[in-house]
Amino acid sequence: MTKSPMEQSFLGVQKLRTLIEGLDDITHGGLPMGRSTLVSGTSGTGKTLLSLQFLYNGIVSLNEPGIFVTFEESPRDIIKNAHSFNWDLQKLIDEGKLFILDASPDPEGQEVVGDFDLTALIERIQYAILKYKAKRISIDSITAVFQQYESLGLVRREIFRLVARLKSLGVTTVMTTERELEYGPVARFGVEEFVSDNVIIMRNVLEGERRHRTTEILKLRGTTHMKGEFPFTMTDKGINIFPLGAMRLTQKSSNTRVSSGIRTLDEMCGGGYFRDSIILITGATGTGKTLMVSKFLETGCEAGERAVLFAYEESRQQLTRNASSWGTDFDRWESSGLLKIICVYPESSGLEDHLQVIKSEIATFKPSRVAIDSLSALARGVSNNNFRQFVIGLTGYVKQEEITGLFTNTTDQFMGSHSITESHISTITDTIILLQYVEIRGQMSRAVNVFKMRGSRHDNRIREYVITDQGAQIKDSFQGFERILSGSPTRISVDEKQELSRIIRGVSEPGGI
Repeated sequence: MTKSPMEQSFLGVQKLRTLIEGLDDITHGGLPMGRSTLVSGTSGTGKTLLSLQFLYNGIVSLNEPGIFVTFEESPRDIIKNAHSFNWDLQKLIDEGKLFILDASPDPEGQEVVGDFDLTALIERIQYAILKYKAKRISIDSITAVFQQYESLGLVRREIFRLVARLKSLGVTTVMTTERELEYGPVARFGVEEFVSDNVIIMRNVLEGERRHRTTEILKLRGTTHMKGEFPFTMTDKGINIFPLGAMRLTQKSSNTRVSSGIRTLDEMCGGGYFRDSIILITGATGTGKTLMVSKFLETGCEAGERAVLFAYEESRQQLTRNASSWGTDFDRWESSGLLKIICVYPESSGLEDHLQVIKSEIATFKPSRVAIDSLSALARGVSNNNFRQFVIGLTGYVKQEEITGLFTNTTDQFMGSHSITESHISTITDTIILLQYVEIRGQMSRAVNVFKMRGSRHDNRIREYVITDQGAQIKDSFQGFERILSGSPTRISVDEKQELSRIIRGVSEPGGI
């Protein structure tokens, strides 16, 4: 039985689920029931979509009737726009579950409010709530209502009257309002947030050459919520927020090994990669990162596993041609239905959109192996903080699905030591494999090193490898040289070699050191 607002007040703040992906996580369960929430943002941030999705989800999933009050768009346009998300609002209207109260400038609509008389508006909203037994109401947007008033005191008083009436009726309200700057006053009039119980900010910031959408819970009166900005995107199902701080890795770690596709590398890793681990292969251009990706995917397909490659630096034609040069036939595995290759330019969309595509493809294709080539391409033109959030979201989801993830990272330095801690990528990966060029005896060689592998013994030697028409051939460590990773290898002197040999003999002989 639904409790009255008065009864609920004695039980603490109750939450109403929005069922908007990620929003219930960052609000710790939903929007406070029976209260008003102000959603503020500049033009194009998704305010109207969120307010409509709040109603639609309540009607379809929880059988809670809703009222949508529009001051800017006609009901016809709202219904038409909703079809982009496969939402049949007309059907819900015909079933008496949704009512659109038209207060837009265009007098043609389902319900004509007339002049912007707030008293009349409040009475019409109340009538609709009682008639349709509505539990949820969205008002889009209150900015349009109050543009005719010059007195801020009058604006505040009128908003308070509206909010108080809705609260007395026990409905949960979402109101949208415009703001002029992404980081500035909460709303245009500067008073709306003070009469609203809750405030959500939506932003669409131009970062470099790409837009970055975020949402922030500014306040939820009387209850807890997650702090900070969270990236979100708009999909064909509506708004999708990525609550990175709410992610919990609850799956058990696997001790099962999977092959890298290179026998010697498996031996260096103590028997292969762990099935649910994240592997980072980092090195300069041309060191063989994509080769290792190809062999990783190929060996999975040979075992009957599905695999997905997300490529952000090369076209599909380039990938296929390069893979064939070392004996990997991508066309064959794609034709078999075991491999899927998705090539996208990093600048085509924001990081949150790329993450959403990755999650959707994984959910649909259900692969056992996923490769990202490369993370560094996605990092171009974005801040370290936003890139780190993306990587956390990506690795968290891959681990959650218990998938083996292989990511590449291209370093700026052609030779010598390089940082693998930029954007803190190294701290959230399980295995790190370093690839780099070294100059030995006046010739360029490639070196490979298993720099880190959580939960397993591994070969920590720096070993030489060459690329052949069959892939990577890993050889022994560089004999007689030290400081390989520094970029300035030096030969060990004869005296040092003899001393090392003497020590080794002494240890191995009975009664030795």
